[in-house]
Amino acid sequence: MRVLATVATGFVGRRLVPALVRDAGRYGPPPGVRVVVGDPLDPGSFEDALAVDAAYSPVHSMSPHDDFAARDRRAARNFADAASAAGMAWTVYLGGLGEERHHLSAHLQSRREVERVLATGTYALTTLRVAIVVGPRSAGFEMIVQLASRLPVTVTPRWVRTHHQPTAVADLLAYLAGAFGVPETAGETHAVDGPEVVTYPETIRRTGRHSGNEPVVGTDDRLPHLVPVDPTPFDEAVRRAPTDRSVEAAA
Repeated sequence: MRVLATVATGFVGRRLVPALVRDAGRYGPPPGVRVVVGDPLDPGSFEDALAVDAAYSPVHSMSPHDDFAARDRRAARNFADAASAAGMAWTVYLGGLGEERHHLSAHLQSRREVERVLATGTYALTTLRVAIVVGPRSAGFEMIVQLASRLPVTVTPRWVRTHHQPTAVADLLAYLAGAFGVPETAGETHAVDGPEVVTYPETIRRTGRHSGNEPVVGTDDRLPHLVPVDPTPFDEAVRRAPTDRSVEAAA
């Protein structure tokens, strides 16, 4: 199967490509990988990369600018139209976790909109939603690390009282890589949850404990039954994170 991994230089993409070719020890494009530079905001610049069977499409940004939602919407539309025209069979989209009945942040609302736009394509769409990914350079986890190191003098925001299920980056990659091998995931939305339900204060304390500065169960459990992954406990994921960071620095 020929697979396109968009945003291959991003937090997930730069780890996903080696996982897909089963050569995680290499850096840069492994054998059999073709690099294409394009921008879904610029029709005509990326279509050459769509001559594939399937694609991972994290079409969204963390831009602080007010127009990020419009840009994400346009990029998703351009991708959906071009991928459909190219006859692509399957796309996996990685979005953010959050209950619709709750007030979603502007970025999470944009993620949902991107899901809806991508779903208009003629390909099968698998949507995975994840909350905090525990790994180096993960925006959510780096925020937790900062709070853990500064908690004695930090006023924490209201969202720290909520529950969540952090996911180790290795587990997320395993689910992403395995999804294309399980047809039952096509056309579905799945939550990618870690094995533990914790509050943000507990997450902060336990993260700090690993650096010497210690200052309601999810209902969507279908994906682990479809894609066999042995979930990494939160403490183990945090323990590995400094090692993963060192490996990245050496690269």
